[in-house]
Amino acid sequence: MKEKDKQQAVAPEAKLVSITEAAERNNVTRQAIYVAIKLNKLKARKETTRWTIHLDDLEEYRNQKYSRSKSVFNGELLFDNSKGYHSIGQVASMLSVPAQKIYYETRIGRLKAKRKGAAWVIHKSDINAYAEQHLAKKAKKEAPAAK
Repeated sequence: MKEKDKQQAVAPEAKLVSITEAAERNNVTRQAIYVAIKLNKLKARKETTRWTIHLDDLEEYRNQKYSRSKSVFNGELLFDNSKGYHSIGQVASMLSVPAQKIYYETRIGRLKAKRKGAAWVIHKSDINAYAEQHLAKKAKKEAPAAK
């Protein structure tokens, strides 16, 4: 076989990846890739016992993949940070506390949050008020103990 023919034969295969490699490239589990294939969200081909995925199909799946930042409720972005609306996870990161603490604080009423569909949305002004009232008090209590 000539060298050029060998390159042409290898080139299409080079654009194919396994489920494991697809999972690594997308930072998800192999199971997530299997589910995407089963739900016809990701095109794949099964050759004998192995699945192969074309890189173009993987890129298309990545672009169409669900993202919380793109979530919409009644035609508006749920977590529009430019308007001051944040998710539980974002608030937890901002305040350097676990997400479960944020859920707890909303449940007992210390942190004001609104339910939009299945998501909790918290406004920046409510985050600031909570931080001033509750996190500042906690920091003051811990300061004398450190002396």
